[in-house]
Amino acid sequence: MADVVQYRMESMLDELDDLEQRGLFSRLEIAEIVKQRRKFEYRLKRPCPLKQDFLAYVDYETQLDALRGLRKKSVARELKKQGNKKLKKSKSDAAGMRRIVEIYELALKRYKGDIDLWFRYLEFCRQRKNGRMKKALAKVIRFHPKVPGVWIYAAAWEFDNNLNVAAARALMQEGLRVCPTSEDLWVEYLRMELVYLNKLKARKVALGEDEGTLTRDPRTADEKQWRDENKELFMTLDEKDNSDEQNVEGGELRQKQELFEEHGMNIYRTVYEGALEAVPSSLSLRKRFFEILEGTNLAHYEDLRKDILHDMKRDFSTKPEFWNWLARQECDIENMLVDISEEVLDPRVQKAVQVYEEALKSVPSGVMFSMYAEFLMGIVAPKGENRLSSGLSVKYTSHLLEVYERAESMECITEYLACKHVSLYLQLRQLDKARKLARKLSSGKLAESVQLWELRITIEIRCITMNSTLPSDADLQSLFELFRQILTKVSASKSENLWVQGLKFYANQREYFDKLVEISVVILTRDGGSENGFSLSAAIVNFILQKDGIQQARHIYKRYVALPRPGLALYKSCIDLEANYASLGDKDGLVNARKLYESALATYDQNVSLWQNYYRMETKMGTSEKATAIYWRARKILKDAGEFIASTDLS
Repeated sequence: MADVVQYRMESMLDELDDLEQRGLFSRLEIAEIVKQRRKFEYRLKRPCPLKQDFLAYVDYETQLDALRGLRKKSVARELKKQGNKKLKKSKSDAAGMRRIVEIYELALKRYKGDIDLWFRYLEFCRQRKNGRMKKALAKVIRFHPKVPGVWIYAAAWEFDNNLNVAAARALMQEGLRVCPTSEDLWVEYLRMELVYLNKLKARKVALGEDEGTLTRDPRTADEKQWRDENKELFMTLDEKDNSDEQNVEGGELRQKQELFEEHGMNIYRTVYEGALEAVPSSLSLRKRFFEILEGTNLAHYEDLRKDILHDMKRDFSTKPEFWNWLARQECDIENMLVDISEEVLDPRVQKAVQVYEEALKSVPSGVMFSMYAEFLMGIVAPKGENRLSSGLSVKYTSHLLEVYERAESMECITEYLACKHVSLYLQLRQLDKARKLARKLSSGKLAESVQLWELRITIEIRCITMNSTLPSDADLQSLFELFRQILTKVSASKSENLWVQGLKFYANQREYFDKLVEISVVILTRDGGSENGFSLSAAIVNFILQKDGIQQARHIYKRYVALPRPGLALYKSCIDLEANYASLGDKDGLVNARKLYESALATYDQNVSLWQNYYRMETKMGTSEKATAIYWRARKILKDAGEFIASTDLS
């Protein structure tokens, strides 16, 4: 290995001598370059060099070559000021790029299957224009023919950089034969053909042999109709009467333009039919083809558009995603201009509503109702507005409420729809209706919907606090029954917000707070405690600590720890609590923390972080004898003690 590295270092002598003679690098800098290169060469000659070793070497050589280029320009400017000739090219000018290429080739021999490395090499060849691009593309295609991105990259290079349309087309077609189900390949192939046709047309226009473009006017049909009806407002000041000769020329140009549009339509239809045959069940591919059609000006555009929509409706009429997309083609409220008038917007919304109504006949499902409601909500309360806006929102609010009611009557109601329905009444400030609806929905098939119960209890609390500053015993009892009804049905991990809400509300009501604690004991006995994340028992301990002090908190956490499966999260929370009090001088804190650690390790003896924290606590607040004992216990018990031993905090 050393002989090979030495040979490679000696082969760099001429280059390094040239760098010194031309004054680009000093002797000390060259010595540092040799040192760094030797280090990288030894890394590459290891039995199993890492990919990162090659990339680090490439990055170093790239930065070094960039620095050489900057210094060469500086030296050339100095020589020019002195009246000397320009610097001639020498060995050191090409040596850097040649070495980077060699490193990449070595890396790719070892990591042939790393597609990211291949693309990095291709980008290097494209940027440096070193004449190796064709060979690199041939290699990557040979090794990765099933990767669509490789064919797209190769065709794009031939089309954009090499200006070889025939080669780009051949690559795309070969890629489609190898990867016939690739959506990206079909879309990019169509884009390439239309871009090429548009370039030919642009050339004709520049020569005065044609007019127009294949790019579609983004204005809507309504805007165009209004402009045509009021075209006298846009009359040019230098307008002249058209002669018969101009009419003849215009007719010829229009005929040529129609030929281009017809040719573009034939290309589009051919590629579309091929993609349809290869990938018949892809909705996303149809959408992308439709978007391309919307941006182009092809012959028989309307007929082609209707055919595509007819095919999509035939194949995807049972998919809610299709109907949602189709409706938003009529009115995409999220991407519309902010200052669009209601007169223009309302007809579009009506068309979208008609599509959604047709969709409900084909796909009467909760997902379809959710999409319909989300669209109407965008009209009623646009994003970024806190309150309901006027105008169209008032008109479609009642329609949105009808949609929610229809979903319920057709038994398509979901948790999402139910919560949105209740929330809409709250936005409309109709608290009584929201309260009645929440009661009704949470008593039916959504009786275990945590989100719906959160809304219901929030509304009940608001109603109680609105009527009086101090709730009555009847109100407290009725609300507690609601809490008990839902909290006993679902696990603590799913009802985190409900528990926090209940604990906060009853924090000053000892009787009901104690009842909540009893309910928590029953639930944790049934389901067990949490290993990480939210811990109900830890949350109750913290509430009691803030309200009643450390002694009561210790009493309650000891009760939870005695349960069959208290959970690691409770142990960690209580250990932190006792450790904090121990650091403040509480004598019982350290003793209790040790007991908690021992109890936790009885169940979680393979938890490395638990052993580490135990050791650190004894190191900081305990005795060296106990810390040493814990250290050796951990090494003996842990099956993989490497992480514990290697911890930088352990001494």
